[in-house]
Amino acid sequence: MTLLDVLARERFLPLAVVGHAAEAPALVDEIAAAGHGLVEIALRTDAAVEAIAGVGGRTDVLVGAGTVTTTEQVDAVVDAGARFVVTPGFRADVVARCLDRGVDVLPGVATPGEVMAAVAVGLSTVKLFPAAVLGGPAMVDALAGPFPDVRVVPSGGITPDLVPVYLERPTVLAVSGSWRRP
Repeated sequence: MTLLDVLARERFLPLAVVGHAAEAPALVDEIAAAGHGLVEIALRTDAAVEAIAGVGGRTDVLVGAGTVTTTEQVDAVVDAGARFVVTPGFRADVVARCLDRGVDVLPGVATPGEVMAAVAVGLSTVKLFPAAVLGGPAMVDALAGPFPDVRVVPSGGITPDLVPVYLERPTVLAVSGSWRRP
């Protein structure tokens, strides 16, 4: 199953920041127990790649890497077992490396020009980041005008109470966040 398949089904991308690699199995167990079939482990700590290696082989949860900014990081996380990559911004070389390595990629965009760059390399889904700072649902609506066929995954500053507001928009595939659901 691809990243986009799971996002379309679940409409939520849990984001995890792991301080110690040994924490990852229990965290992913908790995410699976909550009914989620995917998790993005952010490269925000020195333990992230090792954490991905510890849980990347799971068959019940699609494990990916987030906050990926370089081609070297793409190689490291894919070698560790990441099945998808999420970036905070759009870099054509990072996207190309993901595609070359055979992993799904969800690049971050913040401008119409970045959406155009993503479409130019064949992508139809992007992460809108940082969504809240960029105008939130109003930015999603603004992008939907010129890009009605591009699906977005808003991330950054989204609170649980705003999730339904985002999900009612036809171009929103899913939302991403790091809060715990009740």
